[in-house]
Amino acid sequence: MRARNLLATAASLLLGAAASFSQTRAPQDPPGGTPEASIDLATAEGLALVQGQWRYSDTRIVETEFPGPGADHQPTGPLGKTWDYAPHAGAADFDDAQWEVVAPAALGARRGQGRLGFNWYRITVTVPERVGAVAMAGKDVVFETTLDDAAEVWVDGELTRYLGQKGGSMVAGWNAPNRLVVGRHVRPGQTIHLAVFGINGPLSSPPSNFIYVRSARLDVFAGTPGPIAITPAEVNVQVIRKDRALDEIVGPNPKIWKLAEGFQFTEGPVWLASEKALLFSDPNANTIYRYVPDGGRLEVFRTPSGYSGADIAQYGQPGSNGLTLDPQGRLTIDQHGNHRVVRLEKDGGETILADGYRGRRLNSPNDLVYRSDGTLYFTDPPFGLPKFFDDPRKELKFSGVYARTPKGKLLLLVDDLTGPNGIALSPDEKFLYVGNWDEKRKVVNRYPVRPDGTVGRAELLFDMTAAPGEDAIDGIKVDVQGNLYVSGPGGLWILSPEGRHLGTIVGPKHPHNFAWGDEDGKTLYLCAQSGLYRIRLGIAGAPETPGSSGHPIR
Repeated sequence: MRARNLLATAASLLLGAAASFSQTRAPQDPPGGTPEASIDLATAEGLALVQGQWRYSDTRIVETEFPGPGADHQPTGPLGKTWDYAPHAGAADFDDAQWEVVAPAALGARRGQGRLGFNWYRITVTVPERVGAVAMAGKDVVFETTLDDAAEVWVDGELTRYLGQKGGSMVAGWNAPNRLVVGRHVRPGQTIHLAVFGINGPLSSPPSNFIYVRSARLDVFAGTPGPIAITPAEVNVQVIRKDRALDEIVGPNPKIWKLAEGFQFTEGPVWLASEKALLFSDPNANTIYRYVPDGGRLEVFRTPSGYSGADIAQYGQPGSNGLTLDPQGRLTIDQHGNHRVVRLEKDGGETILADGYRGRRLNSPNDLVYRSDGTLYFTDPPFGLPKFFDDPRKELKFSGVYARTPKGKLLLLVDDLTGPNGIALSPDEKFLYVGNWDEKRKVVNRYPVRPDGTVGRAELLFDMTAAPGEDAIDGIKVDVQGNLYVSGPGGLWILSPEGRHLGTIVGPKHPHNFAWGDEDGKTLYLCAQSGLYRIRLGIAGAPETPGSSGHPIR
């Protein structure tokens, strides 16, 4: 009887475990039901509609080295021989120009060498104005494909997966369809990069057949009402290590987790310690959002966040950008369209801290940081104006870096940078760091800070101009040891206080700004294009505003 009870208990535990990993629908999973329209990507007509072209490559199994498991169960042991495959072709910007072009009618052709094998099918689709009678603006798009025998699907360089996931981006089963959302609130002309990794299976008994595409199509559904918080999903990450000092910051097995998606463009985050929540901007949507990690809640905090003028339709980014807290915990906001920096008061009203210099309106304040005495530093490029440097609303002839003293005096500190952008103070507040968004001069400058809030002559801390990539310098943060975290070409650059490049974290989406958060301050929240992400690091961030309670008023 006892043995029977033990067996019953074991069976119950197994069933419970199976239930916990059952296919419970996650917020990011595709909708069910009948789509409003479909595009068959296995036909010439379908490819013409999305201006697409299939490209194909076999893969090679290659020998490589990798650390074995250490005492910490991480890859920290001795190097050993293992296997990888090539090419790694999931990235959105992977160059497949030399690959074989596959006609849609030939997708069913058997490919690969048989037995144990993998391959790639890649396509870039452009959202059309209409699919039949269905206007595409604002719709959600689902990609469904079935490969013989299995597949993984990368979307715009990203491979997401959450615990217990079945299908979607990951293997759905043997000859089972992969089905996942590849675009939310799409706009005509938007491009979506799809990379399908084909698998010949079963892997433990390699078959005597080959890989081919059974079907591939896009389904169109009504758009999701706004951005969504998702079941946190791990995504692909690469760490380029330049200096052994990086090992203390980024462990041997780093993880980036996607938390929310469907934004137009995320920016300017700040952590609220008292609420255990994150505020961040979507300047394109003219909205500040609030994300609570406990429970994964996403809500609108404030809208409009930066502009409500009659000409708002002319703006690409009318809303707020940088956010921070003053030493009293009051939220301070850079407002693009309003050309000003404001403080949010307890009654919900706004106090204007800066909106002009010597009788001329500011450009579009971008990023900001407080010194512990209440001195506010901020950058003011014209990137929030509809026509940037050529916009008729631009009244100042330069892009400035300013300090507003505790007594309210506005001081121009720097006027020789084309696009001053990210800004931060060293932990001891002796240096001010400013990044320059200028493709011809991608630099991070360091300025010694004087007691009165002014700064001394610029010192070049690091020059990224020669680094490949279109992005220049955006957000900057520092940790308690004084290391800098810089949004630079290709990823998140980590620099020592002396200006030594320690390494770069490369995620699937480029992070334009970030904020330290969680109770120990070791989580870096990443605002990366249309998504919100986080990564755990080994060193805590420096408090953004020393003494702040982190409790803003709505």
